Amino acid sequence: MTPSAVVDVHTHFVPKGWPDLGPGQPWLRVESEREAMIMVGSAEFRRIASNCWDAEARLSDMDADGVAAQVVSPTPVFFGYGRPPGEAAKVARIFNDLALEICAPAPGRLLPFCQVPLQDPDAACDELDRAVAAGHLGVEIGNHVGDRDLDDAGVVTFLQHADSLGIPVFVHPWDMPASPRTDRWMAQWLTGMPAETHLSIIAMILGGVFDKVPETLRICFAHGGGSFAFWLGRLDNAWHRRPDVIATSQQPPSAYVSRFSVDSVVFRPEALRVLVDTLGATQVMVGSDYPYPLGERPVGEVVDRSSFLTPDQRTAIRTNNARRFLGISEIVTTTMTK
Repeated sequence: MTPSAVVDVHTHFVPKGWPDLGPGQPWLRVESEREAMIMVGSAEFRRIASNCWDAEARLSDMDADGVAAQVVSPTPVFFGYGRPPGEAAKVARIFNDLALEICAPAPGRLLPFCQVPLQDPDAACDELDRAVAAGHLGVEIGNHVGDRDLDDAGVVTFLQHADSLGIPVFVHPWDMPASPRTDRWMAQWLTGMPAETHLSIIAMILGGVFDKVPETLRICFAHGGGSFAFWLGRLDNAWHRRPDVIATSQQPPSAYVSRFSVDSVVFRPEALRVLVDTLGATQVMVGSDYPYPLGERPVGEVVDRSSFLTPDQRTAIRTNNARRFLGISEIVTTTMTK
């Protein structure tokens, strides 16, 4: 492992096409060899480029940024949590198998994470078993299923199963509430996503999930954990001052910060310092949100610009924490043969 190598725990893929999922469901309008548009029914959702599906393009960008390996996770629009469980399970199988094809040219560098039909705990556990047996290293889940948050009994059952397999879980916000106030300026992404993640970490704590699942559960929240670290003091204060309402966890909220990780895609050293000071350097890993426009390039730049980090902290955030999260001892650094 060279000093410049980075393990990126937060990237996404989109296959270059998939079988018809039915009316009103996501499909891909391919516009050229390098460009396509994700469609949801007749609506344009997001323009993407070939680095969503082309391993060579991804590896070229990784080499340019000094990224040794990246977790390749689903794009949340494909989760299908609002569909009947059988349909969502079919979609998960399709996208999980396509993810393995995308990652196949660079084993050890492109690390596939699967999706599951989280609305049905039994089906979710079955698909996790199948995907892991096929080669997936972990699973990405959305931060809620409709009005059910991560403290829902079915979700807790799934998290317990993931822990029993030793499989890491990456939580990504999705399906943010829409309103006239958030339908402009990308406000759903700029305010809704951080708020969704903050809310779901609170649900894990106050909903007693961390009291129910083993400490061995490896779980990471995207986008620096939203606004959670900044407002942990407010949460602790409320836990002590209004125990009649929110003292529903066995310990104060700050006692649980060692139970989960967050990624580093917060863009400014001042924000990264809040994460490190509040959660600890052992709980932060490089994440970029590659290849989407709101992600960080070069990958890990905010870590490199954070002069307050000690050499050991920087190494932990860039590499070692991710290796522990992923349960891997070595990172492959060779580039793909062209």
